[in-house]
Amino acid sequence: MSTAPATAPAKIDHGLMWPGVIVTGIIGLLLSLFPKSGKAVVDALFAILTHNFKWLFLLFGLFCVLFLVWLASSKWGNIKLGSPEDEPEFSTYTWAAMIFCAGIGIAIVYWAFIEPVYYLNTNGILHVNPTTQKGLIGELAGMYGQFHWGITPWAIYALPTFPIAYAIHVKKIPALRLSAACRGIIGKRADGPLGKIIDIVVIFAMIGGVGTSLGLAVPLGTALVCEMTGLPESFSMQVIILIVWTALFTVTVWAGLKKGIARLADLNTYIAYFLLIYVFIIGPTTFILNNWCNSLGLLFSDFFKLSLWTDPISNGGFPESWTVFYWAWWVAYAPMMGLFVARISKGRTIRQVVIGELVYGSLGCWVFFAIWGGYAINLQTSGSLDVYSILKASDWSNNVTIVAILKSMPGGKYIFIPVFTILCSIFLATTLNSAAYTLSSQVTMKLTGDQEPPRWNRTLWGLILGLLALGLLSTGALKAVQLSSIVVALPLIPVLLLMVFSLMKWLNQDYGEILKSSVKVLPPEKITPAE
Repeated sequence: MSTAPATAPAKIDHGLMWPGVIVTGIIGLLLSLFPKSGKAVVDALFAILTHNFKWLFLLFGLFCVLFLVWLASSKWGNIKLGSPEDEPEFSTYTWAAMIFCAGIGIAIVYWAFIEPVYYLNTNGILHVNPTTQKGLIGELAGMYGQFHWGITPWAIYALPTFPIAYAIHVKKIPALRLSAACRGIIGKRADGPLGKIIDIVVIFAMIGGVGTSLGLAVPLGTALVCEMTGLPESFSMQVIILIVWTALFTVTVWAGLKKGIARLADLNTYIAYFLLIYVFIIGPTTFILNNWCNSLGLLFSDFFKLSLWTDPISNGGFPESWTVFYWAWWVAYAPMMGLFVARISKGRTIRQVVIGELVYGSLGCWVFFAIWGGYAINLQTSGSLDVYSILKASDWSNNVTIVAILKSMPGGKYIFIPVFTILCSIFLATTLNSAAYTLSSQVTMKLTGDQEPPRWNRTLWGLILGLLALGLLSTGALKAVQLSSIVVALPLIPVLLLMVFSLMKWLNQDYGEILKSSVKVLPPEKITPAE
C-alpha cells in the first residue's frame, strides 16, 4: 500500500488551465448572447458530423470493443498497472462503484425510464413500423437501451484508461494527462504545443460533457422538488437546486478521493439497490424478467448489425439521432473517464480493469434499463398509463413525463420520489466530483500516480462548473454547449487511437521478449523508465 502524501505539492500549469477555461467561457458567452444563432450553428455542425461521419463513430465503437476483448484475453492482460509489489488502493466493490457512478451518473436514472418510451413510437428503427408492428417495436425498445448503455459505451470509456494508467503507474511519467499517454509515439512533443493542444481539447470536452450532466440534472431535480413541495417550477428554483448541488459536490471535492468520491459511490449504490428492488417487487416482475431475457437475446444475436447500421438507403435519421449521438457523447466523456479510472486502478492488471469496466459497467446499466425501462414499457403497452401522450402533451418534457411515471407506482409520491431525488443528488455529486478531480489533475504539473491534485484547485473547478451551468441555464444555451462539446468528439478519435499505438509500443518495448518466451511472471527489471 502506498504511503504517498494525499495532497500534491505541485504547481498549477496556468498555460494549460486558463486557455481551457477561457475557450469554454468565450463559447459559453457567445452562445448566451446569441442563443438562437449560436444554437443554429451548433445544430448544423452536429448534423454534418453525425451524418457524414456516422460510419467513423460506429466503426470506432466496434473497434473499442474488439480491441479490449483481445487485449484482456491475450498475454498482455496479465500485466499489472503498477510495480510488481503494488496492491489495489480500493476494494473491488468500491472501485467498481466509483467507476460506475463517475461514468454514468445521473444520466442512467434519467434515461432508463424515458428512453424506451421514445423507441416505442419512433419510425425507422431497423425499418420497423411502430403502428403495424407493435410487438416487434416493443421488443426493440427493450433491446436498444441495453445496446446504447452497454458494452460499446463502456469500451469507449475504457480505451484511454490503459495508456494513461500505464504512463503514470508503470512508466512513472509525472503527469495525469492524455498528452502524457501519447508520449510513446510523439515523444518530447508531448511537452510542447502539440501536447498543449491535445490537453486543451480534452479540457473543453470534459467541461461540456459535465455540462450535459448538469443540463439533465437541474431541470429534473427542480421538477422532483416541486412535486414533493407543491411549489411552482421556476428559474429561481433551478438556481436554488444548482447552488445546493454545487455546494454538495464542492464539499466532497474538498474531502478527497477516499473520504469523498469513494464514500459517495458506495452510498449511491446502496440507494440504487433499494429503488431497483422496489420497482422489481411492485412489478410487473415476470414481464421485467421476460423482457430483459428477450432484450439480451436480441442484443447478442444482432450485435454487429446494430453496431454498424448506418441506414444508408432510407436515411431515416435514427442512427444519427440515437446511436451516433450516444457514441459521440461517450467519446467526449472518455478522456475524463480514462484519467479518473487510471488514477484509481493502480495495482490491478489490464484484464481486471477491462472486466471492471466492460462487465461491471455494462451489467449495472443493463439492470437499470431492464427494471425501470421494463416498467415504463409495460405501462405503455398494457395501457396502464399512456406515457407517450403525457410526453407529447407536455411539449416533449422528459421531466414531467418521468415524474408521471414515478407517481404511477404504489407509494411513488411519498416513498419513491423522495429517495429517487436523493439518488439523483448523490449521482450528480459523484460525477461532478470526479470531473473536478480529473480537471484539476489535468492542469497540475508533475503529478504522480499516488498523489492528489491540490484541494483548492479541485474546489475551484467545482465552482467554475457550477457558475458556467448557472450562466447557461439563465440564457437557455446549455444544450448548445453540450452539443458543441460533442462536436469535439471527432478530433478526439485520432487522439484516442494515437494513445492505443503509444500503449502497444510501450508494451512491446517493456514486455515483448518476455511474452514471446511464454513467461507468465513479469520481472520488474524489464520495465523501462520514462523518457
